Amino acid sequence: MNLMNSHLFHQLAEAEMTDIQLQTTPLSEAACRQFVADDKAGAIVLFSGTVRNQTQGKAVLRLEFEAYAPMAVAEMRKIAEQAVLQFDVLKICIHHRVGILEIGDIPVVIAVSAKHRAAAFEACRFCIDTLKQTVPIWKKEIFEDGAVWVAAHP
Repeated sequence: MNLMNSHLFHQLAEAEMTDIQLQTTPLSEAACRQFVADDKAGAIVLFSGTVRNQTQGKAVLRLEFEAYAPMAVAEMRKIAEQAVLQFDVLKICIHHRVGILEIGDIPVVIAVSAKHRAAAFEACRFCIDTLKQTVPIWKKEIFEDGAVWVAAHP
């Protein structure tokens, strides 16, 4: 296999191992779980972030998420690729939602399959922690008496 074919093979293999999406419509935990399902998997870890009704003791009415889409997708892809290299995982799915989300809605779903549970847990945690630090997605919390943009990168 020459270098060009090797690179293309690597890209195709990565494409089959990862599913990265930035959506304006509701996210599906079932779709993410289905993507990572694999007969070789001994574990599937699914993280689902939800919009809660309060922050720091203050009632939240809703959240609004905005993103620089091309860079957000590229950064999420980079996170998934790093997790594949760093942990012994089979597949990774990262979906994030933008737009107006109500209490109970799901802004982010990350699913990871691996042969063993430790790798699945570690990779999933790595993905959400790194996403919150590096991906250009901004969150606005809406309260009864106003709104505030929250630093996405603590």
